[in-house]
Amino acid sequence: VEEQRARWERKRSRTAKELLETEHKYLEQLDLLVTFFVKILKAKGTLKPAVLETIFGPLESIYSASQVLSLHLERGNLGAGLENFCQNLELYVHYTENLEQANKTLKEQLRKSKSFRRFKKLQETRLQFQGRKLEDLLPLPLQRLQQYKHFLRDLLENTSPDSADHQKLAKAVKSVSEISRWVQDIVCKRENSLQLIRVQKLLKGQKTRVLTPGRWYIREGWLLVVPSKGEELKRRMFFLFSDIFIATKPCHPLHPLNSNKLACQAVYPLHQCLVDKVFGHTQSQGGLLSLSFPHKTLLLMSSDQQDINDWYQCLTAAVR
Repeated sequence: VEEQRARWERKRSRTAKELLETEHKYLEQLDLLVTFFVKILKAKGTLKPAVLETIFGPLESIYSASQVLSLHLERGNLGAGLENFCQNLELYVHYTENLEQANKTLKEQLRKSKSFRRFKKLQETRLQFQGRKLEDLLPLPLQRLQQYKHFLRDLLENTSPDSADHQKLAKAVKSVSEISRWVQDIVCKRENSLQLIRVQKLLKGQKTRVLTPGRWYIREGWLLVVPSKGEELKRRMFFLFSDIFIATKPCHPLHPLNSNKLACQAVYPLHQCLVDKVFGHTQSQGGLLSLSFPHKTLLLMSSDQQDINDWYQCLTAAVR
């Protein structure tokens, strides 16, 4: 038991030390944003207060919360420090919710304001930035939140259940995991939304509605369609979503408006689809998939074994 406790203590000390070192580094990076951007922009009035608030959100409050956490960690008050820090976790949710608008507003201001463009370039050339851009630093709180989750779990695993800190750490792990899931969910929804918009823009005309609430993008790629009668194989671009499967073909390369777009050929609902692997079970070259719908059967082929396996897994999961 004594040996186990000593092992726990060694691991716990290592993790606590690493948490403090990385917190210092995180604070240094936040300091660049707060000192060289937020504070100076406020003092100079280069951007309107509402615009400044949109770009940086609750960054100053996140910075203050980390300063307090850092002081607790330096003094070895792990449990109390994390308990206090967890009261500020909502800031990370607000920051994530605001990040998409922040990036849009930043691009807008860089396009519109010559003085802001010049100011940003000047700040980024400072030695402290080490070649990093403002855009590289803005997602830092999201990345740090994921790190907190791993550090706190490691600390809890190596803290004796009899320790005074155990309960506080368990609460902190629960809080950080919940907020982290919430933040991850916001990020996933945003990425999905961007994918739907991208595919919608790729398709010619507005007849095919890709942007639908609750729809999730899964994958896309070129596959060969095997015709029922002995015609030649047709190369088509397919898009798989959580509820539909879209078949498209490229528009004519000389078309004045749609040369780089895709024409939708068919939209297949997945709720009545049966997926089967005709061949591609062995390590042969490529494979063939059969997709059966009430009024149509599609035979799709790829010469890439891995590709056909991925399609099969994605399609069966989507249908299920």
